[in-house]
Amino acid sequence: MNPIICHTALEAISLIKSGETLWTHSMGATPQLLLDALAQHALTRSNLTLLQLHTEHAESLSHPSLKNHLRHRCYFGGAPTRKLLQQGEADYVPIFLSEVPKMFRSGEQKIDTAIIQVSPPDKHGICSLGISVEATLAACQVADKIIAHINPMMPRTHGDGFIHYNNLTAVFEQSKALPQHVIDSSDKTSQAIGRHVATLVRDGDCLQMGIGAIPDAVLSCLCGHKNLGVHTELFSDGVLNLVELGAINNSRKKVHPGKTVTGFALGSQRLYDFVDDNPSVIFMDIEQVNDTAIIRKNPNVMSINSALQVDISGQVCADSIGTQIYSGVGGQMDFIRGAGLSEGGRSVIALPSTALNGTVSRIATVLSPGAGVVTTRAHVHYIVTEYGCAYLRGKSLKERARALIDIAHPKFREQLCQETFEMWRLQL
Repeated sequence: MNPIICHTALEAISLIKSGETLWTHSMGATPQLLLDALAQHALTRSNLTLLQLHTEHAESLSHPSLKNHLRHRCYFGGAPTRKLLQQGEADYVPIFLSEVPKMFRSGEQKIDTAIIQVSPPDKHGICSLGISVEATLAACQVADKIIAHINPMMPRTHGDGFIHYNNLTAVFEQSKALPQHVIDSSDKTSQAIGRHVATLVRDGDCLQMGIGAIPDAVLSCLCGHKNLGVHTELFSDGVLNLVELGAINNSRKKVHPGKTVTGFALGSQRLYDFVDDNPSVIFMDIEQVNDTAIIRKNPNVMSINSALQVDISGQVCADSIGTQIYSGVGGQMDFIRGAGLSEGGRSVIALPSTALNGTVSRIATVLSPGAGVVTTRAHVHYIVTEYGCAYLRGKSLKERARALIDIAHPKFREQLCQETFEMWRLQL
């Protein structure tokens, strides 16, 4: 059945009725034009729920006028939703990213309408979800309606992210540049952390890393490495130079050898040009990408993630600042556990030693009240700051405290030692 061809984004979005549960395509594929239209349309509807991961340029949906019309339900917070989450005006769902598609497919979470952005159909009538497959493929498979922005500027990527034009309910076509996320990793702290993490990476490792200054700083230090692979939830521009240098060739992987595997990408136009029609990069369903049983099949998995706070026992808070929700659980534990089970695998949590312009130590005696433990102290291998690496696996609480205080900012070390004795009765 052919989709309804709409002349405006609002015309397409007008198919949404009161009481519906919606899913929006996320990350760099956030369908901004359709979401801006939804912000307008929602004022004429009530009790809409918008399921989402991190979105880009979707601030229009956070306007106060939408209260009682649309409520955000976030599996991962981002700039457009963070304030709402912290004010209790949006809902945060802590969940491993790998389990989001499972909830959709099992029917545990119903979806009435999926709002997506795709490439134009090819000669076979097949569109591509482009630079972001994540949980959107699963959402499209179960949604009653699919409303799509067909964007000629969306790269056509290989992997799982295909949807037939005839499966779309309504379409609206317009060229629009995708969000670009250019990262500056040249600051001294990120570079120092990058150098420390790079010493832990071995030739032939299979890398998982996030987006940000620290992952890019790590990647910039790996130019001399050989036979690296990539099986990651997401990647950005930092990977490109290593591919061009031949440092990343995916030759040692057991799962999808020769292929860079990801769930989504977010970066510069150079990155989007690189993944366009590139069979060496496959964008896969995040239920597969982040499946611990699949991750562990690759040998020497090296998982590199970040955190907001770590306590001296090794508990890792990555989704909140105290009770204030900042981001989400995401795939950190999916990959830390997968790396831990991989033959020769290791995991790293990398973070600056301080926050708030050096006034707060991110390595704390105890986590802030309400802080979310995303990675337990039993799962942690390495914690890295600009002051060095602390190896915690198999270490006692006393040994962990000593190692972590040694990589805390020097001005906080004496205080941490004193508090560790007072709170934990550990004599260091």
